[in-house]
Amino acid sequence: MPTAALPPDPHSHAGDAPARVRHLALALTVDFATRTLAGTATWHLAESAGDALVLDTRGLAVDAVTLGPGPEGPALPFTLGPADPVLGQALRIDLPPGAAAVAVRYRAGPGAAALQWLAPEQTAGSEPFLFTQSQAVLARTWLPCQDSPGIRFTYEATVRVPPHLLALMSAENPQRRDPSGTYRFRMAQPIPAYLMALAVGDLAFAPLSGRTGVYAEPATLAAATHEFADLEKMVAAAEQLYGPYRWERYDLLVLPPSFPFGGMENPRLTFVTPTILAGDRSLTSLVAHELAHSWSGNLVTNGTWNDFWLNEGFTVYFERRIMEHLYGRPYADMLHVLGRAALQHTIAELGPASPDTHLRLHLAGRDPDDGLTEIAYEKGCALLLALEARVGRPRLDAFIAAYFARFSFQAMRTDAFLAYLRAELLDAVPGLEADVQLAAWVDGPGLPAAAGPVAAARFAAVDAALARYAAGAAPAALAPGTPGWSGHEWMHFLGALPASLPAAGLAALDAAFHFTASGNAEILAAWFPHTLRAGYGAADAALEDFLHRVGRRKFIAPLYRALLATPGGPARARRIYAAARPNYHAVATGTLDPLLAGAA
Repeated sequence: MPTAALPPDPHSHAGDAPARVRHLALALTVDFATRTLAGTATWHLAESAGDALVLDTRGLAVDAVTLGPGPEGPALPFTLGPADPVLGQALRIDLPPGAAAVAVRYRAGPGAAALQWLAPEQTAGSEPFLFTQSQAVLARTWLPCQDSPGIRFTYEATVRVPPHLLALMSAENPQRRDPSGTYRFRMAQPIPAYLMALAVGDLAFAPLSGRTGVYAEPATLAAATHEFADLEKMVAAAEQLYGPYRWERYDLLVLPPSFPFGGMENPRLTFVTPTILAGDRSLTSLVAHELAHSWSGNLVTNGTWNDFWLNEGFTVYFERRIMEHLYGRPYADMLHVLGRAALQHTIAELGPASPDTHLRLHLAGRDPDDGLTEIAYEKGCALLLALEARVGRPRLDAFIAAYFARFSFQAMRTDAFLAYLRAELLDAVPGLEADVQLAAWVDGPGLPAAAGPVAAARFAAVDAALARYAAGAAPAALAPGTPGWSGHEWMHFLGALPASLPAAGLAALDAAFHFTASGNAEILAAWFPHTLRAGYGAADAALEDFLHRVGRRKFIAPLYRALLATPGGPARARRIYAAARPNYHAVATGTLDPLLAGAA
């Protein structure tokens, strides 16, 4: 599947320009005082069949472009195209015949959307912190690049930081500080730009096995090593399922709580939110998810963001197979039931006939971030479950393992995947494609009838408790049956509570189960909408603390929406947001700014 044969990516200015990058030599200086990155990106070219190299930029100051590989080469003419708020500007560099490399000297300022600069008081220690979030099209805000998931490159980097801080990238990483403050990185496997990552802070490392470990701020490291003790078992389980891990090491970096996602699958160094440090390892399916991306996404990558389901649907299915391998089928079944409930909620929110509920999206002219919904994740997983039910696990597993092996380090688009699926799996069984309703999954709205039901035996006790509660039992009477419940059982319980519970009812639940004081962020995020609807003031301080402290968009966007729907909520939401916004990444504020701006 050569990249040149594919139609242009609608979210990259690189488009159908013939020159493609193959390797990056990056030199950067990180300046916390001015909150800037400054340096040179030297791009080595895979092809120079045309007269220009086109790179994506957004908000970058381009100081000079020279003929590479060194910055001392002759200047090359360049132009910046019209600015688009999402896609930024095309940087077009005129190439002389035979050009093999170009060097772009540039600066990324404090407003770069990928960069989150944190003051010491926003971290767990007393030092500043920087991290990047490049997915989906934010790599171009800190690096001039061909910012398409269908274009891969290897890279090396030299990064200079204050000498008391540690720098890490999605590459081979140091495990201790260098007193010079200069760090050198190498990524030998080709990756797309959205997997470029950088973090700088007061960080320490703890090994978990010969190929796994965790980085975190010193105050967080002990909790993180406890939470992720099963990481090597996860990697081994993943390899047993779908083939060898191809990235050498698998380390985690626990970021400050302003990180806008649960995790980001940066190769060799997954970024994770501290909101999964529940103390009981109950939220580590998120780590299994990011690990699964080492195959689905990082190894075989969606060709464009319209094909995002090919990354996430496979990854959710793979994640739950890892969790089943480690903790049993009843545990994984709970994840499937919770995921299906989230999917149904998303379909209702988007509208059951909305084209945004198709697996194959049409996001041209829109921010690809619009496609980061449960449709790609849970509807994609549900399709694989439907296939599993019809062909059996052994055949589906063999198909998935062969798919990852055959298309390693390549891009995959929906049409090409469907052709491969038919040739390797569906066509061998007459009528199977019609039975599974493939077209309805990919290009139809909602959830097809071919999606089978999901159930979790461990939720039977939760459903029994809910039935007793609905029949009038006091929460205190339910408490003796709940000590063995995991966070998943509690999320199922909270999700099934009536939306109209009065404040007195919530007070009784809180007295029995201590939801407001929970250390589990998923439980808090499920509890607070109830407290807001009921006007349960005893949870107000905890809610405000959560919104000030946590930047994970999955949690805070629904909570702000719930707050806006309460009497006096808009004014309160604006007040909280004004104070909390500096702690949020641009990924989160991009969602929340329009939401709060419209608050009446």
